Amino acid sequence: MLRLGAVPCSPLPGCLSEGPVWDERREELLWVDITERLIHRATLTPRRDGSGLPDLAPTGTLRLDRPVGAVVPCASGALLAAAGTSFLRLDEGRPPVEVAAPDLPRDGVRRRMNDAACDPRGRLLAGTMAYDETPGAGALHRLDHDGVVTLLDSVTISNGLGWSPDGRQLYYADSPTGRVDVFDYDAETGTLGDRRPFAVLPRGVPDGLAVDAGGRVWVAVWGGGEVRAYMPDGTLHARVEVPASHVTSCAFAGPDLDVLVITTATQGLDEERRRAEPDAGRLFVCRPGVTGLPATPYDDTSVTDPPHRASRVSPASRAPSEP
Repeated sequence: MLRLGAVPCSPLPGCLSEGPVWDERREELLWVDITERLIHRATLTPRRDGSGLPDLAPTGTLRLDRPVGAVVPCASGALLAAAGTSFLRLDEGRPPVEVAAPDLPRDGVRRRMNDAACDPRGRLLAGTMAYDETPGAGALHRLDHDGVVTLLDSVTISNGLGWSPDGRQLYYADSPTGRVDVFDYDAETGTLGDRRPFAVLPRGVPDGLAVDAGGRVWVAVWGGGEVRAYMPDGTLHARVEVPASHVTSCAFAGPDLDVLVITTATQGLDEERRRAEPDAGRLFVCRPGVTGLPATPYDDTSVTDPPHRASRVSPASRAPSEP
């Protein structure tokens, strides 16, 4: 097993930094600060300490009017944000436009979008959760040209999403379960098949994740101060130590996709823990010796402007049995 370390980058700490994604077209990293309602952009720049690791140079920040769970680049060059309880299209120089929203239960539970990612065909999968983390109040939705479909219900904190290199498997984390599950995935239709446990974490809970070109799954561990990498068969490949306990997500970045960027949070830390973790909330980088998969942009080539509202639940919505 490999043991690696990560170093902090220049951007100031966030409260709940999340969802890093490399925008290949602009050669920029995108990430969000969920509770601060911010979308950040930065380029990779050389670091002067001789480590050979890059730093991040901020290039812009956009503030929304609602919490933003995730942002992804679009094929058109725009951005798509999963924010509040809807999907917003962000075109440079224009106000955000709501393009779709899932049909959520009218049960009085306050919800918001959480992690999101595009599948190999450019559909967006995005999860929801309750603000108070009510068990089973979240779901996993899919946005495409036909509107919004609910793929999975009875989720508590919908989190990490990533596909195997051949696109036939989807890795997914409902954080309170303490494990990452894997679904068979039909890339032609965007539907879920059989679900089974993939990896159980010994401490902390799984948050965001990324898959590399060799099929290894890199999982951010909230409460564990690390990223854990698993081989496709579920065995442990590497641990990346991060000097911040609340590690939220990770992504491969850079022209060669050989830099692992890791986001962290200060949310949930008391004053004593914040003093002990002065770099909590910052972004970190390391070179893990592997390359990642390019992020597929959202296919917005024929999306209509009016919001789509539809909700269907697939047969794969039931949770698997405990390993």
